[in-house]
Amino acid sequence: MVSKSAVIAVGGNSLIRAGEKGDIAEQMANARRTARVIVQLIRDGLQIVVTHGNGPQVGAALLRSERASDQVYAQTLDVCDAATQGEIGYLLQQSLCNELAAAGLRRPVVTLLTQVVVCRDDPAMQHPTKPIGPFYSRADAEERARHLGWNIVEDAARGYRRVVPSPEPIEIVEEDAIRQMMTSGALVIALGGGGIPVVRENGGLVGVEAVIDKDRASALLACRLEVDYFIISTDADRVYRDYKKPTQRGLDHVTADEIERDYQAGQFPPGNMGPKIESALRFLRAGTPGRGPHRGTRDGVLDRGPHRGTRDGVQREVIITSYEHLPDAMRGKAGTHITN
Repeated sequence: MVSKSAVIAVGGNSLIRAGEKGDIAEQMANARRTARVIVQLIRDGLQIVVTHGNGPQVGAALLRSERASDQVYAQTLDVCDAATQGEIGYLLQQSLCNELAAAGLRRPVVTLLTQVVVCRDDPAMQHPTKPIGPFYSRADAEERARHLGWNIVEDAARGYRRVVPSPEPIEIVEEDAIRQMMTSGALVIALGGGGIPVVRENGGLVGVEAVIDKDRASALLACRLEVDYFIISTDADRVYRDYKKPTQRGLDHVTADEIERDYQAGQFPPGNMGPKIESALRFLRAGTPGRGPHRGTRDGVLDRGPHRGTRDGVQREVIITSYEHLPDAMRGKAGTHITN
């Protein structure tokens, strides 16, 4: 039987669930539950690369850095991205190692700090929109804007927050290393939090303060690795039309054309399922993966390249579901399945 491959984008809810404090004990317990499901998929013959979010963790790292800045050196956002890649990678890596051993499977598990190239001229760099970190009073926010150069916005009448750019991912620096480790049989944890944002300058790499959307970056990695499945693990069991309305309806099996029509009609809000649907379409509609630039666009109009969602004649598929439903979803019994 031909082995199938997947990039699994683990949502932040898999480590810090609603109502939890998010301390390390809770995160480790959640990491073990997530690892148990991933190992079950490995036992079923799936070759996997794991990516993950870091929203709550990077917010905590920034807060610690700010509050301790009079005693220790402060950390920039790109360094906090790197630190949380290591933190979350450790929790997932240890959990996966333990679950693999319990299942009688021998497989190396590797966490790889991953840099993602963005463009200094990306329009998002001049128009920060991504809220991060804690809420501030207006006076505190204005002081930070003056002294630290932050961009500040009012957030849902709950206070003021810092906003940073969310530029388009265009290149994964460690792509070849991920591919080589995957080919060797390792279980790779990479691209945490969408990757550490960097730009190319004077022949080298320079970190920038930005946040890359996890699902966009994961879709790029899935295309470049030429995997069969792009799996988005989120807090919903599937995608819904008319979400939380009397006419709500869950989607089981849909085509890319059908879900793109819903996307263009505003069914999936930017702050909720929208980026996941956009990323799903990027994966399915991309040009030949691994042999050209990432061909999705920021405005939702997706480039329909000549390679329409197949790899050597094998149908590509996007699965969106919660982590506990993943085994059933791989058997077609749960989640939302999107194909061309």
